[in-house]
Amino acid sequence: MRKTLLLASLSLFVLSCSTGKNTKKDYAKADVAKYMNTITPADLKKHLYIVAGDEMQGRNTGEPGQKKAGEYLIKQYEADKISFPKGAENFYQKVPAAYMSKSFSPKLGDSENIWAYIEGSEKPEEVLVISAHYDHVGMKNGEVYNGADDDGSGTVALLEIAQAFMKAKADGYGPKRSILFLHVTGEEHGLHGSRYYSENPLFPIASTIADLNIDMIGRRDDEHKDNGNYVYVIGSDRLSTDLHNINEEANKKYTRLNLDYKYNDRKDPNRYYFRSDHYNFAKKGIPIIFYFNGVHEDYHMPGDEPQKIEYDLLAKRAQLAFVTAWELANRDNRPVVDKDGK
Repeated sequence: MRKTLLLASLSLFVLSCSTGKNTKKDYAKADVAKYMNTITPADLKKHLYIVAGDEMQGRNTGEPGQKKAGEYLIKQYEADKISFPKGAENFYQKVPAAYMSKSFSPKLGDSENIWAYIEGSEKPEEVLVISAHYDHVGMKNGEVYNGADDDGSGTVALLEIAQAFMKAKADGYGPKRSILFLHVTGEEHGLHGSRYYSENPLFPIASTIADLNIDMIGRRDDEHKDNGNYVYVIGSDRLSTDLHNINEEANKKYTRLNLDYKYNDRKDPNRYYFRSDHYNFAKKGIPIIFYFNGVHEDYHMPGDEPQKIEYDLLAKRAQLAFVTAWELANRDNRPVVDKDGK
């Protein structure tokens, strides 16, 4: 009798352990808004006053100020227990100066892309990239060009989006697909860092499901002086109807921004689709979205300062990128490429 009871108890214990191990969270029950709302104006402001502070000397490619800004980013990822990617030796992807040598560019020093990574729980081989460039134009005539909006805003948005995903992971809702948070260098001098990654990818291009690129989301332009509740969406429908619809639906459900497609017009003379880091992914057939607030009077001027950022707008636009990324990382199927990218 005693032996029978012991065996029965042991069987129940084994069954319990086995059942617990195999239990999967129902992602339909995840409180996505809870994680979205951890992206706050206060946290973004805290980071941006450092990333776009005078001591970073305008973060020119390969110069000490940019490297110092990169060190700050890495410290934030380490504090949030977010590691560098699987297969990498550290948080840096080195981009040699020789690679960035172009006839139209100034002489640049060796620089680095910075990457952080959350591995997927169910489809780790499929990778979503979320990108922003962390360089700016440096100093001119002794004056610091801090680049708070361009692209300090996207840089700090990546930090907060990554932290939100880690908070979800702590609750058992880690992303099903892997996410690569990619801070690229050399954008201001010719999209060098993103081009380098696209030509020397850590993860196969064929396994990269999309790139969400964030470049200038902290201000408003003249066309939206009276209402800042907008963001320009560029490229979402160029390669994938799925990606376009996912972003539309995420916005409708969570953030309710006015999605302005003005600069997605194929005849747009500004040609913004070709002018930020997402384009080096699009050229490889990877669906992309470029989030952008448009240019303003301080674009590439010394007046692009942290105190001029509208942090509530910055937070809301970063939240849109997060909820779109959430859907991409956790839906059953990757977005279908059904268009030619033109």
